[in-house]
Amino acid sequence: MFVDKAVIVVKAGKGGNGAVSFHREKYVAAGGPDGGDGGRGGNVILKVDTNMSTLMDFRYKRKYAADNGADGSSKNKAGKDGKDLTIRVPPGTVVREKESGAVVVDMSSTDTFRIARGGNGGWGNKHFATPTRQAPRFAKGGLSGEELEVELELKLLADVGLIGYPNVGKSTILSVVSKAHPKIADYHFTTLFPNLGVVYLGDGHSFIMADIPGIIEGASEGTGLGHDFLRHIDRCRLIIHVVDVSGSEGRDPITDFITINEELQKYNPELAERPQIVAANKCDIAQDEELTEGFVKYIKEQGYELFMISAATNTGVKELVNATSEKLGELPPITVFEADYVPKPRIKGTPEDLIIERFDDVWTIEGEWIERLMQNVNFEDFESRMYFDRVLRNAGVYKRLEELGIEDEDTISIYNLEFEYNQ
Repeated sequence: MFVDKAVIVVKAGKGGNGAVSFHREKYVAAGGPDGGDGGRGGNVILKVDTNMSTLMDFRYKRKYAADNGADGSSKNKAGKDGKDLTIRVPPGTVVREKESGAVVVDMSSTDTFRIARGGNGGWGNKHFATPTRQAPRFAKGGLSGEELEVELELKLLADVGLIGYPNVGKSTILSVVSKAHPKIADYHFTTLFPNLGVVYLGDGHSFIMADIPGIIEGASEGTGLGHDFLRHIDRCRLIIHVVDVSGSEGRDPITDFITINEELQKYNPELAERPQIVAANKCDIAQDEELTEGFVKYIKEQGYELFMISAATNTGVKELVNATSEKLGELPPITVFEADYVPKPRIKGTPEDLIIERFDDVWTIEGEWIERLMQNVNFEDFESRMYFDRVLRNAGVYKRLEELGIEDEDTISIYNLEFEYNQ
């Protein structure tokens, strides 16, 4: 099954907590703090795998998490760093932040990318020793790793895209000019997913051609298969518009040509401006010369380069390939999508964002800022509690409570911590 779109959640590892420890050794009095730092959390890395051609691997597994860092320990031993998690993706995968749709990275421009950074490990109590605080009984907790919900979208890395109505001969052309072996049959929607082929020229040059499954009228609104695969034309530098001029389908080739271009315009106006070469296929079995001549006249009036070909008999195909190669030499490289995602702050919230509510004589305080602060405080240690009190006072939390009407001996409740307020 060809899967070219998937949504996953990536989460980097949390940093390990710093340790609270004191040096204990015979004949060594007051050995001092020796708590080690926590290890760094593992990163989540995206890596291009040229052996992958779809996003099928992400259809059933949606959550990817790297290892957490280990906690620090005594004797100044730092915790082990968490192991990085590598996620393999096919070349051409565009990664977007799910909520905003902003591009995080285009994996056609790089082989590896760190999409989520692991949290730093917390400091052990050895870092907090001072001449006046020689036995600190607190350490810092590790930081959380980054977490991101992203949409993976595969956009084929092809120089040339073959477009046109179903059964006009796109797959046959690809099979003739390359070593690709797409399924070929005489019914609509034979091709159910894009096929790629490398076209080699005698002078050592080559280019990649993609057969884009049947785009029909209404494709940009979801009709047929074209809606699912229009995205794969985005990168193509050149479009070969294949039109059936035989009349065997009972359609007007001019109408077909106009309809397909209108669908490109609706999907992405830039695609309608993309350079096009028109391939009038099945000219060897054309049933209405007047119809064919009218199409030729119309295309030339529109200023397009036209080739009369028959993929089945290989007529005119070589000339089409040579003209395509020559045209590609004049065009800029394959489109790379620029990243425009702005990472969110790793520690969110400020003292001003705290939510303070009153229930009789109980005041509750909630918010990410204070939750993060509490992770770094050892409430069993007097000095740590005094540090916590000073931070709240300096941050203006107590002032806000006083403005809201808190009184002495009222209870302040902060998650699992409760204490009486006294001015």
